[in-house]
Amino acid sequence: MSEKNSAGESPAIEARGLVKVYGGRRALDGVDLTVPRGQVFGFLGPNGAGKTTTIRILATLTRPDGGTARVLGHDVPTEAAAIRARTAVTGQFASLDEDLTGYENLHVLGRLHGLTRAACRRRAGDLLAAFDLTGAAGRAVGGYSGGMRRRLDIAAGLIVTPDLLFLDEPTTGLDPRSRNQVWEIVRRIAAAGTTVLLTTQYLEEADQLAERIAVVDGGRIVAEGTSAQLKSRVGTGTLHLRLLDADRRPLALRLLAEALDGTVRAAADPLGLMVLLAARPGADVGGLVGHAMVRLADAGVGIADLSLGRPSLDEVFLALTGGGAERDSAGRDGAASEDVSV
Repeated sequence: MSEKNSAGESPAIEARGLVKVYGGRRALDGVDLTVPRGQVFGFLGPNGAGKTTTIRILATLTRPDGGTARVLGHDVPTEAAAIRARTAVTGQFASLDEDLTGYENLHVLGRLHGLTRAACRRRAGDLLAAFDLTGAAGRAVGGYSGGMRRRLDIAAGLIVTPDLLFLDEPTTGLDPRSRNQVWEIVRRIAAAGTTVLLTTQYLEEADQLAERIAVVDGGRIVAEGTSAQLKSRVGTGTLHLRLLDADRRPLALRLLAEALDGTVRAAADPLGLMVLLAARPGADVGGLVGHAMVRLADAGVGIADLSLGRPSLDEVFLALTGGGAERDSAGRDGAASEDVSV
């Protein structure tokens, strides 16, 4: 029986116990997922966790080997045509014809979707304007920048407005300005009523866009909730330290593990340390940190920089999956493997 929201509609996505096996390996091992309508839902996980396999099943591109799935109230195995008529899939690599202009790409796709020539002209013009591409409409897509191509690719997925958009890593490889432009587009899509299932390798992206987030690892959902709920689940705060002397880091790791309630990790920076604090309710976190700093000073461990704040979604991901998310070349490095749990 489908769960109903207050308006009487079933969720955009309902999956229970999804299983998919490839060559004897379970890519999905009992995925349960519920995505409400009309919001951006983040779907996070490391490579091989099961994100893409889940999307392929929900988008009716492959069949599950076990479990059930409904999309927009339709059964995935038996009502694929009805699902495809109301959904769109946009991948991380633009599926555009580079020899055609931006306008021609949208016009061709509109005709393939059954729009009249007049309707195609109107829709292409509206999308090019909405995505700030009118000035490039007559240029071949082969000459577009990465950000322009990504915006046009998303526009192509909206040539017929879908009720559900599967958005797979939409900002991979984009510079910060282009990434912010795509974020604004995603916000507008959701505000207009389309449900967006967003997979991303940038945890900041999910923090910025998603109302709820599911973390998948090893073919299973390991956590789900709002960004704030996930952060509170793994710790009350995060302490970041940068030492004066890298040779003192092993000693600092041991002293912090003894003095603080949490998990201490050595960062990729050879001078860096991070403590995901798990202090009990009512504990004086500031006092505990102050005591730890005194112990470091007494042991001759010099501190170059110190900050205390809430856990980032990056740190939540690391705590939940035991490994960092994918990184780009701009320095989104994960923590090193050395950790000490206390």
